[in-house]
Amino acid sequence: MSPSPSFPLPSIDLLDSALSHLQEGVLIYREGQLLYANPAGQAMCRWHPFWSEDEQRLEDLLPGHALPQARDQGRWSDFVPFGEGRMLAARLYSLDGPEGHALLLLQAPSLVRDGDKELLRRHEELNVRLTAAQKKLLESEKLASIGQLAAGVAHEINNPIGYVHSNLGSLQEYLSSLFALIEVYERALRSPDPCAMRPEIEATRERLDIDFISRDLPQLMTESREGIERVTRIVRDLKDFSRSDRELGWKLADLHASLDSTLNIVWNQLRYKATLVKRYSVLPMVECLQSELGQVFMNLLLNAGQAIEEQGTITVSTGQAGDTVWVEIADTGSGIPVELQQRIFDPFYTTKPVGTGTGLGLSISYGIMAKHGGRVEVDSAPGEGSRFRLVLPIRQPVRTP
Repeated sequence: MSPSPSFPLPSIDLLDSALSHLQEGVLIYREGQLLYANPAGQAMCRWHPFWSEDEQRLEDLLPGHALPQARDQGRWSDFVPFGEGRMLAARLYSLDGPEGHALLLLQAPSLVRDGDKELLRRHEELNVRLTAAQKKLLESEKLASIGQLAAGVAHEINNPIGYVHSNLGSLQEYLSSLFALIEVYERALRSPDPCAMRPEIEATRERLDIDFISRDLPQLMTESREGIERVTRIVRDLKDFSRSDRELGWKLADLHASLDSTLNIVWNQLRYKATLVKRYSVLPMVECLQSELGQVFMNLLLNAGQAIEEQGTITVSTGQAGDTVWVEIADTGSGIPVELQQRIFDPFYTTKPVGTGTGLGLSISYGIMAKHGGRVEVDSAPGEGSRFRLVLPIRQPVRTP
């Protein structure tokens, strides 16, 4: 067999110039980090809700199984949603280098071969069905969360109602005493010499302990009002939490109010094992689906509480970075091993005992953040606790009808 002809290798500048003329996106990664992207690839990636100019990771663009399959079989391909209504044909190749290089090719639907267009149509149809199923799953998970919190919420409601009921009993006794004293005053006013009844009035006041009633009554009324307001807040927060965002749509919301509302619901689950620390910064109003973000906050707060075995601290922090805001929920619990951190967002994956959770909380949270064009960052180590940071754009891109 004759040897293959030898050609001189083109320069890097020549290769870059050639790739810049392609309509297909060409991206090269090493260990999941972007090394190179031609102009078409950069433009396509900016459509993706998880694309970050600061940290451009392969795992943020493709499904979790894409890279392992490419490493095992040499390649992976599928149609992938990129932002609002966009589908791209993606092909991933493992270059089998010692440092784990990978080549990602992206094609817009207009460049896809005719033989693949029917597959693309079916893929888009499945994506519509998947979106509808995700909405139903979100509502089901909300109900599951409320069911999980039912005992705690009932306690939070029953406790203030209990002391309001007790205070109403005391109030009834106080009213009887005050009416008895008023009756003595009325008899004194009707008598020829009211001053002659002063000893009886003083004796009645002492017997009924009117001085104590005058001191206790304002406090009793204040406690009762606070109890009723507490119940009202819990009922209102539950109503806001369970409401479908389809009724509300995208609106500007106060994330601190949403956090406090969620804490109000879950606090009975956390209060006996965790100290709460709030480090709120000044935040602008954020365009979001407030009820869905409340679901994310609840999932992370409950996970933080369950990660603490005896006593610990849960810290809720917020901040702004450029045109994004972030919410961070950190705990001093058991932490997550590194080898499990890649799986925690997989549907139905859970390390909790049977009956403790559905295994969908973090997966649904991941999807909600993707819908908002945001991302979830995880920093955890066994024995050192976990930190989940939610990064959200302040304003959503203009949505085409």
